[in-house]
Amino acid sequence: MSADQKTKEQAIEMQVSSTGRPTSTGAEEWLGKVIAVLDHGFVYLVDYMGNDEAIEQAARVSYGRGTRSASATRGLIRYLLRHKHTTPFEMVELKFHAKMPIFVARQWIRHRTASVNEYSGRYSILDKEFYIPAPDGVAAQSTGNKQGREAEFDAAQAEAVRQLLIDDAVRNYEHYEYMLNDDGMGKPVDSSRSMLTRELARMDLTLNYYTQWYWKIDLHNLFHFLKLRMDAHAQYEIREYANAMSRIVRDIVPLAWEAFEDYELGAVSFSKREKETFVSLLREKGVQLIPEEVLDAAGNIGLDNKREQRELLDKLGEWGLLQE
Repeated sequence: MSADQKTKEQAIEMQVSSTGRPTSTGAEEWLGKVIAVLDHGFVYLVDYMGNDEAIEQAARVSYGRGTRSASATRGLIRYLLRHKHTTPFEMVELKFHAKMPIFVARQWIRHRTASVNEYSGRYSILDKEFYIPAPDGVAAQSTGNKQGREAEFDAAQAEAVRQLLIDDAVRNYEHYEYMLNDDGMGKPVDSSRSMLTRELARMDLTLNYYTQWYWKIDLHNLFHFLKLRMDAHAQYEIREYANAMSRIVRDIVPLAWEAFEDYELGAVSFSKREKETFVSLLREKGVQLIPEEVLDAAGNIGLDNKREQRELLDKLGEWGLLQE
C-alpha cells in the first residue's frame, strides 16, 4: 500500500462531534462554502448525514463504531460498489443549495430520486438574473446527436446570438415587471393599473432566467446523477454543476469516491456480443496469459486487493485467456 493511500485512509477515520453525531472532516470543511457556477449560479453543501464508515456500518449492522480499520472499510466499500450492493450507500445523504438557469433545472429534475424544494415564482418576485453563454459556448447543432453541440460559431455569429439572448431576456423582464406592477412591498407602482398575479406574470420569462432550490439526495442516487451529468456527452451547463458537486463529494466520502471512480466513472462495460468479439480475437491470436504476470501487472497499477485480483483471474479464466 502506498504512502499516499495510507494518508488517505488515516484522513477518513470517523470523528464524533460534541453532539455525538458522526461527522466527516471533508464535509465539515465544505459546509456553507459556495462554489460559483456559470455566470450567476452556485452550489454549496447545506447539511449531510454519514460518511465512509456509515456505509460499512450499514452493511455490517452488528459491528460497533471504531471496531474496524480504515483498510477494512475501504475493502468492503469497494466490494459493495463493485458488486452493485447499493443499499448501504443510501445511508449517506447530502443536502445542497443550488442556483441554476431554469433550463438546467428542468434537466436536473428528471433525476426523480431526490427531495427538492424550489424557489417559488408564485410567492416571490424573481430576480433579474439570466444566463448568457460565453462566446465559445455558442455552437452549431450536432448532425449526429439531436441533443448535442458541434463546432463553435465564429465570433460574429456568436456575438449576434448572445445579443439576441440578452435583448429578449431584458425585454421580457421589463414586461414581467410591468405586469406585476409591484413596488416590491406589495403596492402598485402605477395605481391606475391592476397588479397581475405573480403566478401568471412569471410565464413571460425566458428559460435562461435563474431559479434555485434545496436538493437532498442519498449517495447511491447522487453517484448515478454524477455519472450521467459529468459525462462528456452531458450538456455543458449541467456538467458544470455536477463537476462542482463532485469536488464536495470526493472530500466527504473519499473511499466511496475512489471506488466510484474505479468502477463507474473510469470503467467500460461490454455487451455480450462485444465481449465475445473481443475474446474471440484474442483466442485467434493465441493469447494465453500467465496468472503470475497478470497479478504482477495488476499490482503495478494499484490493484492490490487480493479479492479483486482473484476476481480478475476468474474473469480471464472464464474467457479462456489464462494458461493452465
